[in-house]
Amino acid sequence: MISEVKTKHHVAKWWELTKNGRVLCTLCPRYCELSEGQHGFCFIRKNENNKLVSIGYGRPTGFAVDPIEKKPLNHFLPGSVILSFGTAGCNLGCKFCQNWTISKAKLDESNSYYASPTDVVALARRHHTPSIAFTYNDPVIFAEYARDITDIAVEEGIHTVFVTAGYVTASARDEVFKGASAANIDLKGFTEDFYRKLTGSSLKDVLDTIVWMKEKTSIWLELTTLLIPGENDSPDELNKMTKWIVSNLGERVPIHFTAFHPDFKMKDRARTTFATLQTARDIALSAGMKYVYTGNVHDNKGQTTYCPECSSKVIERDWHSVISVNMTGNKCGVCGSEIDGVFE
Repeated sequence: MISEVKTKHHVAKWWELTKNGRVLCTLCPRYCELSEGQHGFCFIRKNENNKLVSIGYGRPTGFAVDPIEKKPLNHFLPGSVILSFGTAGCNLGCKFCQNWTISKAKLDESNSYYASPTDVVALARRHHTPSIAFTYNDPVIFAEYARDITDIAVEEGIHTVFVTAGYVTASARDEVFKGASAANIDLKGFTEDFYRKLTGSSLKDVLDTIVWMKEKTSIWLELTTLLIPGENDSPDELNKMTKWIVSNLGERVPIHFTAFHPDFKMKDRARTTFATLQTARDIALSAGMKYVYTGNVHDNKGQTTYCPECSSKVIERDWHSVISVNMTGNKCGVCGSEIDGVFE
């Protein structure tokens, strides 16, 4: 049962003791080296008695039942609902974070509850959601919790979904994402300069995760890029990014271009214009991508799925709502061509 009872801190995976007696976290490429009592950059991984513990284990900051299109995922059980939650903390330092009240919070500053992995899966059953999303902050930092939930969910026939920045080490990612059914990875920009200055992380590590997930796993993958005026929305950068996607992932990986609103440390920036989203979509389509979407705006055309072969509307949407479906199983209802994704 979900309650306000606090749980004992959970011993973490993915760490080692250093020669100088500190704990080295090997979960993300930040490789935090922690003295006794010290927290990692993410706030919720800590050195306690020369062991790394996850103080976020079992401590969600709240639950919601969302349309799966809100994650955003347009090709994974479209029209379904998903149980969503996160914890406090994050392993990135995005100055533009749209969920900063959660991702930048410490547990003693957040309204967190205790919920065991069994509690979370039971909550999904109670609300008849076929999937559970680890979201709001980055689930990589509470990977032990997410993994235990996934193990139970798989036994119950419930999917798990990671909404993540993909900033995870190569040594950890096999175990972190094991058993997950789908993921949306934030490709936040396409230059190392953007990642270093505005997120405090590395583009290369994220690209490595994206390629690994596409090539080495059966996880359904979609990408999202939040377009920030003057930072990552130039036609040149978008052209390079979408061509890289086609060359390294193929033309059928869905991408969502979403609108930025001024928040956290970038309140001086303007909102993303509708024209910018349209331009990004046009560039991606010109690069050969087959499933290109806009988000955080009302855009029926930019949120509808079209058959890659005959261009018919197969899933019509507006915002996060599915308006109509013209498919038979996973095939176009007009020409019978296969539509990529998980539809049942």
